[in-house]
Amino acid sequence: MPIARREFLRIAAGAGILALSGRAVAGNARPKVVIVGAGYGGAACARYLKLWEPRVEITLIEPNPHFVSCPMSNSVIAGLNDLEDITFPYDHIRAVVDHFVPDTVLAIDPDKRAISTASGQRFAYDRLVLAPGIELRFDQIEGYDTAAREVIKHAWKAGPEQTGVLRRQLEAMPDGGVFVMAIPMAPIRCPPAPYERVSLVADYFKKAKPRSKIILMDGNQDIASKKALFLAAWKKHYGYGTDNSLIDYRPGNQPVAVDAGAMKVTCEFDDARGDVINLVPPMRAAALTAMIGARTGDNDAWCPVDYRTFESTEVANVHILGDAILSNLSKAAALANNSGKLCASALAEIFNGRQPDPAPVLTSTCYSASSEHTAFHVATVFRYNPLDQGMEVQPGGGVSLEGSEQEVEFMSGWARNIWADTLGLPEDYRFTNRF
Repeated sequence: MPIARREFLRIAAGAGILALSGRAVAGNARPKVVIVGAGYGGAACARYLKLWEPRVEITLIEPNPHFVSCPMSNSVIAGLNDLEDITFPYDHIRAVVDHFVPDTVLAIDPDKRAISTASGQRFAYDRLVLAPGIELRFDQIEGYDTAAREVIKHAWKAGPEQTGVLRRQLEAMPDGGVFVMAIPMAPIRCPPAPYERVSLVADYFKKAKPRSKIILMDGNQDIASKKALFLAAWKKHYGYGTDNSLIDYRPGNQPVAVDAGAMKVTCEFDDARGDVINLVPPMRAAALTAMIGARTGDNDAWCPVDYRTFESTEVANVHILGDAILSNLSKAAALANNSGKLCASALAEIFNGRQPDPAPVLTSTCYSASSEHTAFHVATVFRYNPLDQGMEVQPGGGVSLEGSEQEVEFMSGWARNIWADTLGLPEDYRFTNRF
């Protein structure tokens, strides 16, 4: 059941924090909030804003017909879940908001506070919330054109044409074949996900294609997340560090080119050929944010925000959530979900003429699987520091000592909880994921 906003603030899962600029909407007027993107950040923001301030008129715009979860999608690639197990309807969040619009935003006018969509609709807003996710920069990889993308998948946005195709490619690969994964330097969406993907594919190969190998070309100089835990798992399960290792890890190798005909990836120092290639290009905040001048940080790649409110520091009355922001926070589902709630609380305060929380708290728990039977987690607590206007790590977090079977159960429960919380799924919703 949803918790009350005051209780939510008390336990620090996302204290209220919003724009310290702008005006309250007084009297009986209904504030208009348009939310673009119904992922972990946008859907959570819509749901909790309506819960905490029912008079707000919420328009939620989402082009995709279903919610497909990036968290747990590696389990589909490894054959531990089916794509249907991580795919959910928008029916329940649709019932919460005033208008659910299956459309694509084409233009935003911040001065007139209005947006236009591909179908010709126009929506006015008092506040705009953008939760648009990432833009994959295929142009940064020579040869990664439209034709190459038919053969070589990134699978960094979950769905049948990416996650599903990569799974089928691995199933069709002969025993003794080579799977090459190439990833860019951070920041990227979900930093531990590449190492989890390699782990679970290695688990699949160990059982179904034991003569096969994996080459991981990493643009980072070392494993960028949960290094000790992944290394321990690779040594324990996949012979890492021996002549019989399933995983050939090559750090410091930013991918720069691909030849789909020759099935070859060229990186800064090494080339790699594979029977199946999974190439993840560099990324930045979705193009929608650049349209209004909000994407200015880190060489125009990410969007700076006021963490008390998640309002853009560049564009007034526009709030940005999730993976698109410039931050020391990991680009992860839990933080997107929590930032959506935090933004919702702050908006409720602003619309009632009150100040948002001046020192909000965010929490994040991130699970990674290392085999069919083992997983581990990192939990982190952040609080806003007004001195440097940033989010600082606080006591109270923790990290697994090692992978375990119990943490697989915890991971599955975490996934079901965040899916239900984000989308407003009912208590009797029948989840089908096996892992």
